[in-house]
Amino acid sequence: MDSTPSPSSSLPSDQVSRALGSYGPHGGRAAAGPAASQGPGGRAAAAEPVTESQEQILGSVDVDRELNITRCNLQAPAFTGLTVAPGRPFADLLPPGDIPTVTRRLRQVSETREPHVARVQRLLRDDGTELVVSMSILPAAAPQEGLTVSLIAMAKRLHLYASETAIGTSLDIGETAQSLAQSLLAWADVAAIDLDYAVWTGEAVTEQPPGRIRLRRAALVPDRAWPDGYLTPGDNLPGEANRLLAVAVKREDVAKPIVIPDRESIERALGDPRLVRALVPGDRPASLACIPLVLEGQDGAAPVVLGVAEIWRRPDRPFRDSELLDLQELAARTAHHVDLARQHQREHAQVLALQRRLLPRAGSDTIEVASVYQPTTPDSAGVGGDWVNSFPLPGGRTALVVGDVVGHGLGAAAAMGQLSMEARALLSAGLAPDEVLEHLDETVTLLDDADAGLAAGYSALGSTCCIAVYDPVGHQVVMSSAGHLPPVLVLPEGAAEILSVPPHPGLGTEFALREPFDTHTFPAPPGSLIALYTDGLVEDPAIPIDEGITRLAETVARVHPWDDLQQAARRLVTDLTARSHLRDDMTLLIARMTGRRKRDIATWRLPARADAASRARALAATRLRQWQTRDETRDNALLLISELVTNAVRFATGPVTVRLIKDAGGLLCEVGDTGNGRPRKGRTGLLDDSGRGLYVVHKVTTHWGVRWTDTGKVVWAELAW
Repeated sequence: MDSTPSPSSSLPSDQVSRALGSYGPHGGRAAAGPAASQGPGGRAAAAEPVTESQEQILGSVDVDRELNITRCNLQAPAFTGLTVAPGRPFADLLPPGDIPTVTRRLRQVSETREPHVARVQRLLRDDGTELVVSMSILPAAAPQEGLTVSLIAMAKRLHLYASETAIGTSLDIGETAQSLAQSLLAWADVAAIDLDYAVWTGEAVTEQPPGRIRLRRAALVPDRAWPDGYLTPGDNLPGEANRLLAVAVKREDVAKPIVIPDRESIERALGDPRLVRALVPGDRPASLACIPLVLEGQDGAAPVVLGVAEIWRRPDRPFRDSELLDLQELAARTAHHVDLARQHQREHAQVLALQRRLLPRAGSDTIEVASVYQPTTPDSAGVGGDWVNSFPLPGGRTALVVGDVVGHGLGAAAAMGQLSMEARALLSAGLAPDEVLEHLDETVTLLDDADAGLAAGYSALGSTCCIAVYDPVGHQVVMSSAGHLPPVLVLPEGAAEILSVPPHPGLGTEFALREPFDTHTFPAPPGSLIALYTDGLVEDPAIPIDEGITRLAETVARVHPWDDLQQAARRLVTDLTARSHLRDDMTLLIARMTGRRKRDIATWRLPARADAASRARALAATRLRQWQTRDETRDNALLLISELVTNAVRFATGPVTVRLIKDAGGLLCEVGDTGNGRPRKGRTGLLDDSGRGLYVVHKVTTHWGVRWTDTGKVVWAELAW
């Protein structure tokens, strides 16, 4: 049986070797330079005519062990512009950024004698443009030493496939445009992508009226220093240029490519020296092909022009019909990638806007708050469900909330927004942190189911949340957690403490025995810091999660009491993320708690007797005079205290607590009792003797409400100072 392997079973390196062996003017080994094209007697062999269907694309370069060129054959038209001479380093053919990688590959093949086959590579022409090739590195056949590098100028069909694959790897609009421009270098010396402004910003794209396309330069290759005035990425095209291009590519309601063969024709078409400087790359002769990027309409809708690809090259290389067809095919294949990037840009902008609206605002005179949000990728692609929030609560307290919805995208952000807003509403209504988590737990089970959420790239089930409420009068933090990582508390003397709480499943998690959410109280003396965060800040595949939390605690402990808190938060995030690879969105909230001074607080505990209201008025009047309040404020406060204490004695049992708190914004009055009923304004008749107390409270205050405590309730009211 014949043991010779069939062509279909031979190694790729064997196929390349056979191709190289048959390549040359007379089927012999490729020689260097002009000798390769010489016929018998040294006369130049007549070149066979090259048709478009038989374009020569194969070349070879031999190098020695020092990686210097010994022989070459790059006579095919595809390699025009490459200067190759024996004795020169092979690295001279490469872009500077590719030299280390390709040199390593060459040395590896030289040492191991194992071929390195068919890698896409770019070669550097003399004028700075690049040529896309498929490069194979083979050990030279015995008895020769060194290497043979085969170069196949990228066939257009292969290039179309490779381009489409590369362009579809990113959902960033700038990267997508840049990938498309890089792919066009197979046909161009200079390539530019100008996108409709709506595409660039992620807006909905509709059919544009004639002449109304607004274009912005999204990509330009190669990357080099261009003349002043020439449009580079990020520049908007002048209005006149927009109209010219719109009319050029959209004739008879059909987007068509156009070709302008020389610089004189280009200058006549533009008609303005400023437009020439803005659109023509340099002062040399040039030809131009404009290929529209067209998105086919759905359900009978008209096609929409997303932008224009501009292909510039020297006029001695005219555009052939086959090349224009290839360019149109590439544009048609990749236009939907551009539109996908546009859609992602719009969704990302919506998610980011929602997330920014939920970021904490400025603190108060009792607490200073700073926050940092950092997405997984620099361009923020895939913004997810992390959130932090802080807001004032009745009684001068402040709520600090952090949470995480599993997944990324608009669905995760919507679930995050709903949970964040519900938490704020419930806390503002006076519910305790553990009660709020119970309501959020029920909301999550109604909001989503695991199959539907995960299919959409997120799941509200299993979301985590931690709520901390700071009381500046009692100098303490009350906290409840649903599956979230523990906060870090740094005391004024600099000791860091990880607030350990018993583990609890995330929100909406089903299990056999439902356990209540626990409430924990921690002292927070004035000057303390508290840090709440999501897992992306402390997760590192190289270390346990506990070590990551300890590292966070050590970093927070280094924040100096005099440091600007926002700058300290950014520095803290930079220090932590510099040590590990960020694998998830990361959110941090850090708060410096200063509390209330004792001299700005007055508290009295009175027995529930008929004279309680008069005693409360007398005690409050003395303190308000000491605080030098305005007469109107003092009169309103005494009337308010009288009404609230009277209601407490009448409708509740046990002692009555009266508390006044002075701050820069006004006066807070609180009356607590042991009752659990909610005071409501009722309808009263004109001649009724009672029932108007809450109407008086509502009239003289800026805000008032009720919150519940472990022993009863507190009715609070705010008055202007």
